[in-house]
Amino acid sequence: MRQSRALLAAFALATVADLVSLAVGSDIGHTVAKPLLMLLLAAHAALCGAPRLLVAALLCGWGGDVLLLSDAQPAFMAGMACFAAGHVCYLALFRGYGPSRARGGLLAPAYAVVLVVTAALLWPDLPAVLRVPVACYSALLTAMAYGAAVRLGLVAGLGGALFMLSDTLIATGIADWPQPPRPDLWIMLTYALAQFLLVRGTLGERRAPAAAYREVRSTTP
Repeated sequence: MRQSRALLAAFALATVADLVSLAVGSDIGHTVAKPLLMLLLAAHAALCGAPRLLVAALLCGWGGDVLLLSDAQPAFMAGMACFAAGHVCYLALFRGYGPSRARGGLLAPAYAVVLVVTAALLWPDLPAVLRVPVACYSALLTAMAYGAAVRLGLVAGLGGALFMLSDTLIATGIADWPQPPRPDLWIMLTYALAQFLLVRGTLGERRAPAAAYREVRSTTP
């Protein structure tokens, strides 16, 4: 327990260091701090007894983080593939928890509208070679965020929503839309918080896995 708390504190410290580096324009600080974030968070999750799929999702995020330190298009595509693999891990993880049908019915239209509207607005301004990959990735990201909200609840759902916001900021930058001051700072702030909340939401969720959930439902009059 003490080691896991120390790793969580190290994650928080590395996050602050990264954000400060971005705020003051220190490329060296960002290059050093960014690759530490998901490694520390994954180690913390593992020591807390997290499912392997959660650790795998975080390590995929680490791979994406490292690749996106480069501005080259092949690195961007590879980084997006790493994050997509992470979302697949999250989706597989969420299948182990029984869904809330009430939340699902309410949230599905909202997530669908956000996906369609965002993709439609971004499509004309994205480079042609990135339009289909970004659209496919956005669909996978939205499915992950929706699954987090429906199957794990508020904390993980907020994490999924922040992940969507972070990646939308990246996409609008690629589309050359107007950006807030220091856009990389807001991207990393929402991303680090998103991953942390997904971890906390998963670790805090102690409901029966899906198989047991179905058994309970089958015995309910």
